[in-house]
Amino acid sequence: MYLLKSFLANVLVASALATVPMLAQADAMDDINKNGTLTIAVQTQGPPVSFIDKNGERAGLAIDIARMFAEDMGVKLVIQDYDWKGLIPALTSGKADLIAADMTPSAKRNMQVLFTNPVFYLETVAFANKDKHFKSWQALNNPEITVGATQASSYADAAKKFLPQAQLKEFGGGNAQTVQAVVSGRADAGISDRAQIATFVNATPELEVLDGTMTKEPLSFATRPDSVHLLLALNNYIRLIEIDGRLKERTDYWWNSTAWEADHK
Repeated sequence: MYLLKSFLANVLVASALATVPMLAQADAMDDINKNGTLTIAVQTQGPPVSFIDKNGERAGLAIDIARMFAEDMGVKLVIQDYDWKGLIPALTSGKADLIAADMTPSAKRNMQVLFTNPVFYLETVAFANKDKHFKSWQALNNPEITVGATQASSYADAAKKFLPQAQLKEFGGGNAQTVQAVVSGRADAGISDRAQIATFVNATPELEVLDGTMTKEPLSFATRPDSVHLLLALNNYIRLIEIDGRLKERTDYWWNSTAWEADHK
């Protein structure tokens, strides 16, 4: 009798636990279906991920992918802007359904949100004014040197890890603020990714990218922990656009080249 009761109790607990993710999945997609909208949190930090282009339109790699996803689901895309440090709070508080940004799926962030499969990848690099005569990013590991990076970003994490002797200054507002700090002399060098900083370097002749790559990292979109259905739908969609070639076409256009500049800059 004891064994039977114990067995039945375990069955009931297992059944209850099994229903939790199913309910969460239904709730997440029910809201999108009911409202007919997919709300994304972005940081309009500049090209090529998310920005306002020369025509006053939303543009960028993350915007294109999110727009395709919404269109293929048959819902309206709603875009909300936040500082980088405000993206995760906006998501977890329910203000947005997902984060569409170039976010590294770190273990620390994964304690708060769920990440999709990688959407694209970045190479972390350092940049500086040419008159500083830094040869490589390793030359920045000096207590007399100040490096800048986006606040609470993987760039700042890379600086802490690989340049522990340098002084780190973190800036809100994305790469644009870091670039401005370097150009104005408030920082000796900056940390960013190769794709995004290429745009700033091309527009600012006094800047250069230093030799070497600090890190190579995957970049993902993110959902709330209870949005399992949405997460699975996103992962499925990423696979679909990989197979049909749309992801490569968008990545080549926005991330792996400067082809987008003629149309949007």
